[in-house]
Amino acid sequence: MIEIERKFLIVSDKYKELAYKKTRILQGFLNTHKERTVRVRIKGEKAFITIKGISNSKGTTRFEWEKEISLKEAEQLIELCEPNLIEKIRYEIKVGNHIFEVDEFSAENEGLIIAEIELSEENESFDKPDWLGKEVTGDIRYYNSQLCIVPYKNWGI
Repeated sequence: MIEIERKFLIVSDKYKELAYKKTRILQGFLNTHKERTVRVRIKGEKAFITIKGISNSKGTTRFEWEKEISLKEAEQLIELCEPNLIEKIRYEIKVGNHIFEVDEFSAENEGLIIAEIELSEENESFDKPDWLGKEVTGDIRYYNSQLCIVPYKNWGI
């Protein structure tokens, strides 16, 4: 499967009042190699294991394989993950024909808020809400796998 997504910073918390869903996410990485990552995620009451390949040169497209697993399996695998788990609240907001997922990070990445939108093709147009800020697609610092290695609190911003 190919995943096509773009990432943006957020300039206001207006997205919260527009969200139709809010979910707590805990995730860790069994592997953060730049050419392939293996993630374990607990999202609400469900759990998943995901493998992602290397991104294209723009950072918009990469291979992604995901399978639902039991919560118990995920909890056991989380114990094997590399340091610095990712903790966040995800807000889902419908804008036009698309869904924006806004991740509000906590713990080691407190203060970071990123919006992602998945697209059907790289050049697909979409409505940009006024709470959307600078695009950070392709900036690997904003990949969850990299936020485990160099958390936002250590960026010195």
